[in-house]
Amino acid sequence: MSGQVGDLSPFQEKSLAQFRANLQDVLSALPNANDSFLLRWLRAQRFDLQKSEDMLRKHMEFRKQQDLDNILAWEPPEVVKLYSASSICGHDREGSPIWYHIATGLDVKGLFLSVSKQDLLREKLRNCELLLHQCELQTQKLGKKVEKITAVFDLEGLSLRHLWKPGVELAQEFLSALEANYPEILKHVIIVRPPSLFAVAFSLIKSYMNEETRRKVMILGDNWKQELTKFISPDQLPVEFGGTMTDPDGNPKCLTKINYGGEVPKSYHLCKQVRMQYEHTVTVGRGSSQQVENEILFPGCVLRWQFASDGGDIGFGVFLKTKMGERQRAGEMTEVLPSQRYNAHLVPEDGSLACLKAGVYVLRFDNTYSLVHSKHISYTVEVLLPDQTFMEKVEKF
Repeated sequence: MSGQVGDLSPFQEKSLAQFRANLQDVLSALPNANDSFLLRWLRAQRFDLQKSEDMLRKHMEFRKQQDLDNILAWEPPEVVKLYSASSICGHDREGSPIWYHIATGLDVKGLFLSVSKQDLLREKLRNCELLLHQCELQTQKLGKKVEKITAVFDLEGLSLRHLWKPGVELAQEFLSALEANYPEILKHVIIVRPPSLFAVAFSLIKSYMNEETRRKVMILGDNWKQELTKFISPDQLPVEFGGTMTDPDGNPKCLTKINYGGEVPKSYHLCKQVRMQYEHTVTVGRGSSQQVENEILFPGCVLRWQFASDGGDIGFGVFLKTKMGERQRAGEMTEVLPSQRYNAHLVPEDGSLACLKAGVYVLRFDNTYSLVHSKHISYTVEVLLPDQTFMEKVEKF
């Protein structure tokens, strides 16, 4: 049995009744304590009563902490409303709301410089509550239960800038909150126009999704516009995505309905840098350099770094070793990212590199030009691996 209202086995019916009895002390505080709501938590835990109860009680604490009962009355900061690159627009063929996410125009760093991380997370939680509200409206309108949503991710333009560590950490935190507090809300997660880098991006977030959610992720091929209409009728789908919906002025992107983001103007920036945490520190003596080696076992990995210096600027470049097992001078290696001096004592630096071939990549901190001052470097270096399953799917397209 599906575990939905009207399709319960005797065991599931008994579990639902017991679940309701166990929660009598908090039912009145829930926004909606009907059977459909309670069954979402039971299905999420495969009808394990104790796990379901623990999950729901933790959600009640989360609701208080985030003031979710009043979040629809909260107005996100103007910069978030203008540049978040996500929107709720239209309904799929079963009447479920559609949540769009547009990668091309998402300026993650610009948003972090303009508002707090909590505001960015809160805006996403507000959308979740708004989607549930839309489901309730659709239930009343259609006369059938609507409790899930369809998410569409347009990943054209996904690039290394989107793998900036603070932005990825926000996505991970939100996915954790989504799984813990909005169980059984996702029907489909549809990916269109994914670049090969998607396999790396997915590897960074997949551990924050449960197995059931991962199974709902589907990648559409070159004929994605036609395939989208299998899930969404053309009149509910913007022309930009293969449908017939337009703005009143005929704009095929439906700019009044879908937020495509864009580079955040510096006039919105409230700070010059985002506070970072580093895993390593090293002193680079005067007139010397420091090399950090990272072995890349196969093409398609991404090398990601962030660093700050104390005592002045520092040179930085990335090289590929030509001989294994011994230290090489910069001139003996293949230069991958040209070395240049960075004012990392003023503004921390971050970057990433798509590794096109296997080998040992060397991040070189260069202080050879300074004959007087040593530099203290704080840095973090990571090797991001692509998800092999999704890499194979993306390569087909």
